[in-house]
Amino acid sequence: MKRKIFLIFPLLFLLPMLQAQTSKLFPAGKLAVQWVLESNNYGGKPKALNILTLTNKGKRDFPKSGWTIYFSTSYDITPDRVVAGLQYAHVNGDIFKCFPTAAFEGIKPGKSMKSDFLSDGKALNNVAAPSGLYIVWDTYPDQGFALTDYKVLPSKDTTENYKTPAIVYEENKQVEEIAANKLPVVFPTPVSFTGGDASFSIDQDIAIITGNEFAAEADFLADAVSRLIGKRPVIASTFIQSVRSINIIKAPMKEEAYRLVINKDGIEISAGSGAGVFYAIQSLLNMISPDHLSEVKKSVPIPAATIVDEPRFGYRGFTLDIARNFQPKNELLRIIDLMAMYKLNNLHLHFNDDEGWRIAMPSFPELTAIGSQRGHTLDSKKWLPPSYGAGPDPGKLPASGFYTRAEFIDILRYAKARHIVVLPEIETPGHARAAIKSMDARYEKYMKQGNPDEAKRYLLRDINDQSVYSTAQQWTDNVMCVALPSVYNFIEKIVDDVVSMYKEAGAPLTTIHFGGDEVPDGAWEKSPLCQELVKQDPSLQETNDLWYYYFTKVDQILKKHQLTLSGWEEVGMRKTTLKGVKKLIVNPVLANEGYRLYVWNNMVGSGNEDLPYRLANAGYKVILAPVSNNYFDMAYYKSTEEPGYFWGGFTDVDKTFSFTPFDYFKNTKEDAAGNPVGPETFIGKDQLTAYGQANIVGLQGLIWSEMVRSEERLEYMALPKLLGLAERAWSPDPSWANEPDTVAAGVAYKKAWSTFTNVLGKRELPRLSYTSGGYKYRIPAPGVLVKDGLVLVNQQLPGFVLKYSTDGKEPLITSATYTEPITEKGTVRVRAFDVTGRGSRIVTVVNQ
Repeated sequence: MKRKIFLIFPLLFLLPMLQAQTSKLFPAGKLAVQWVLESNNYGGKPKALNILTLTNKGKRDFPKSGWTIYFSTSYDITPDRVVAGLQYAHVNGDIFKCFPTAAFEGIKPGKSMKSDFLSDGKALNNVAAPSGLYIVWDTYPDQGFALTDYKVLPSKDTTENYKTPAIVYEENKQVEEIAANKLPVVFPTPVSFTGGDASFSIDQDIAIITGNEFAAEADFLADAVSRLIGKRPVIASTFIQSVRSINIIKAPMKEEAYRLVINKDGIEISAGSGAGVFYAIQSLLNMISPDHLSEVKKSVPIPAATIVDEPRFGYRGFTLDIARNFQPKNELLRIIDLMAMYKLNNLHLHFNDDEGWRIAMPSFPELTAIGSQRGHTLDSKKWLPPSYGAGPDPGKLPASGFYTRAEFIDILRYAKARHIVVLPEIETPGHARAAIKSMDARYEKYMKQGNPDEAKRYLLRDINDQSVYSTAQQWTDNVMCVALPSVYNFIEKIVDDVVSMYKEAGAPLTTIHFGGDEVPDGAWEKSPLCQELVKQDPSLQETNDLWYYYFTKVDQILKKHQLTLSGWEEVGMRKTTLKGVKKLIVNPVLANEGYRLYVWNNMVGSGNEDLPYRLANAGYKVILAPVSNNYFDMAYYKSTEEPGYFWGGFTDVDKTFSFTPFDYFKNTKEDAAGNPVGPETFIGKDQLTAYGQANIVGLQGLIWSEMVRSEERLEYMALPKLLGLAERAWSPDPSWANEPDTVAAGVAYKKAWSTFTNVLGKRELPRLSYTSGGYKYRIPAPGVLVKDGLVLVNQQLPGFVLKYSTDGKEPLITSATYTEPITEKGTVRVRAFDVTGRGSRIVTVVNQ
């Protein structure tokens, strides 16, 4: 205790001195910054012109020198361009800096100055905007000061063909309005549904009858009933006289299959497993009209029906990246509940990457002490750099954060109770900077203690490596040295820690995903250890062979735990040279090793449109995770006001709904840039064979979280897209998917699309508004067309209330309701509202 007190006194003495010194600096809060996209296609090239305006709101001059502004952006900035005395340079990853040259004149109080920079590619929305801006003074290089007065202005770009409200209106015209009482009452679509004439009422007099084998599912149902009617039903193992009941019966059926019979006298659920019972319960709850969910009722009717059902795919997954930006435990539980509602059964948890390690590992406390924190740093020794707008201060969500061991075990148990498997992804050997820097810190600790053997025991990099590379995310130091025995010591301990948590949670674990994607050209080429291994090991002919060396050793570690290896598509690929160009081709050598590949790259226009089919045809077990349709972090469509990436295409809910797993060429209508494509795009591409079809074992949606910086944004990007995924993963192939006649297939698809959009707008999204405190799904902005002096309005998903204003104010739930074309002249603002009064983005037009 005395020692602690003694150490505190110098800190208390130094703190006022430090504050007095820093108070002499120009106050960061007085430097206002604005960013605007001026134009795409600058100079006729794929470059974007960005304007940065600095305004001095203080009372003294902003200095000519002695400072650097740091920020994040996902776009590479053209170096060596100096405008108004400011220069821009890349630091690492998505982090850049802006600093004054000798030509910078400073900024007088009340004055502004403008600078510009060029970024590669096209900036179609605010993804390109700098974020997390902060200033560092040369005199205090270890301390960053956040620039809090920062605004992103509306884009000025006129060079791109953005989707206008009028275009949205024309697209929405394809949707036919269907009365709510004419819609299907179970979603996702079951294999067989037969309706009845009566209904069964869930009220306070019902009981649940089941044996011990389904006790957990009975508890889940009892909790759900309690939320509906305010009273938890009795659970009994035998029939109760004079009490209407929900009977759960064991029957010889497939693993996830069920039979659900509802009549006026009772409900009977038959299944061969707890999973089957659970999905029957989800269908039962799904049949309740959302009108009965807004408050506790004395009685809730369920229509009579007989349902026989089972899933199309045994694996129905959702990837959530919590490494780039973290999600709190409660939000992850909400996502698990959402998946359970729609019968998804695999949560692929991407918990480590270059920018974060998010689950505590008892063997390596450094992984979360350093790898879960982001803030200003010059060397990544105390925490990671401030990627993705983290700003200068560590410890703030969503950039910083992790689950303790106990929290993760709770998550595993919660998921298990909902028949969801949590698939852990340990991203290696690339995308590993958080782990590398954490183990560097461990290395330095033990070296200072004079214990080099312990220091090197889990080191992840060759300290003499001079390899030069840059990843897709512009990191230059994120690849493990696969020649180091310490790398495999590390992996073995991590696997031990992971297995221990699953065992304590009683949660299933049959495979671990080991990443394997995006190891860049140049990695390992100038590592003395790697090159020595290539020389010594007769199985290695070149540096690229280290790839197979690595995954063979990882596979051996997993087999000790009776686990199989999963990874991204690159695990089943081989680097080669074709006509002088480096290329990845399918590697049939590993096809019989039992690896499960998650294949994302079918990007339309890239030449890899058929890659998932080539891998399945070669014998790999494939999870379809296509960027073309199932990357939920892609923007909904080409609009400056829609958030999200777009490098892989635009993904609205129609993309997930229209995806046909065994022949997605047939329904692909646009490339990654949003340009229309026809059947000629797929000439010469491999079709899926019957053998390959048997190797497509599942379907997955994904969210990468670079731009997902809140729970609300996560739900906005995921919903309603996830519902299209749920339909495709669970339900049988729709008739239009296999219709050979193009015209007939188009007619059938249009009808099915109308039904789906009405189900979403009138049943499923209202249901989500009343579930778990309300999910913040995206409410589509209305389509608006000005024609012949009239303002016409419609919506993509029928069921929302359309409101408008003509007085210059934003539409509220109390504003005028759109029921017929608007005749008022001037500026018209339109907005859609859900059942709780939450509004969409406002659409503004002018009626001349």
